[in-house]
Amino acid sequence: MSLTSRARLRAGAALPYLLLLPALLATAALLVWPLVKNALLSLQNLNMRQLIQHLTEWNGVENYTETLGSEQFWRVTARSIAFTAANVALIMVLGTLVGLLLARLGRRMRLTLSVGLILAWAMPVIAATTVFQWLFAARFGVVNSLLDTLGWHAMADYNWTGGQLSTLFVVTLLLVWQSIPFVAFNLYAATTTIPAELYEAARLDGAGAVKLFTTVTYPFLRPFLLATTFLEVIWIFKSFAQLFAINEGGPERLTETLPVYAFVEGVGNQHYGMGAAISVLTILVLLGLTSYYLRLTLKQEEEQP
Repeated sequence: MSLTSRARLRAGAALPYLLLLPALLATAALLVWPLVKNALLSLQNLNMRQLIQHLTEWNGVENYTETLGSEQFWRVTARSIAFTAANVALIMVLGTLVGLLLARLGRRMRLTLSVGLILAWAMPVIAATTVFQWLFAARFGVVNSLLDTLGWHAMADYNWTGGQLSTLFVVTLLLVWQSIPFVAFNLYAATTTIPAELYEAARLDGAGAVKLFTTVTYPFLRPFLLATTFLEVIWIFKSFAQLFAINEGGPERLTETLPVYAFVEGVGNQHYGMGAAISVLTILVLLGLTSYYLRLTLKQEEEQP
């Protein structure tokens, strides 16, 4: 083989990496460097005094040891995991049902429902949160007014953000409402890949609706369900704007999840090094939660023929 041919082969082998280089540089600038900077901040004693005087006071892993030794951190971590699990379960069940409904509707009804889902999905987070604050307002709120009209007069002036469970209920409704369109469209797109002949064969064998779903629909949807669940775990776990805008983690910090907790400790209490350490621990917890789903997804891909 001539030198020219070898040079062309090497250039051809390097071309994919050269094409990926701009994306890798952008990722490094927008993601990797902020993570590195945040990790460095987590090793510092950085409060308002150090920030104003431009002082760098390294304190090693003191922020981590103090955080891990805090009972509040473990309470918030447990709450974050339970909150994520409940929301993801609701989103996946309801989103799957809506996706299957889209597959069964006629063209006009499917278009109507799709437009409604897109509008809910496209609404900015803060705008949607403001709408829910208005719906669940203690005075002049639509929900309280409706409940009062239906006979639950004790709910006429009920403060939905005055208690832990009621606040989390409102935030859960908001997150589920925002997340269902993504799951529904993913699952509807997946159903279009299922051959109609499989349904016809199953019906000839006497399969009903439940049997059709378990033997035909679910095996095809399983990779999409795993991948979508993986994405939803990330989306719900890192959700910040909804919880903070509804009640800033209140009442009495009883609805804080890890992202809100990191913000309150870091920015609210001006313990920036502590907030950075909590955010690093939050990433580690999220990686632990998503690793299982990622392994399942990769295993599913390997099993595909």
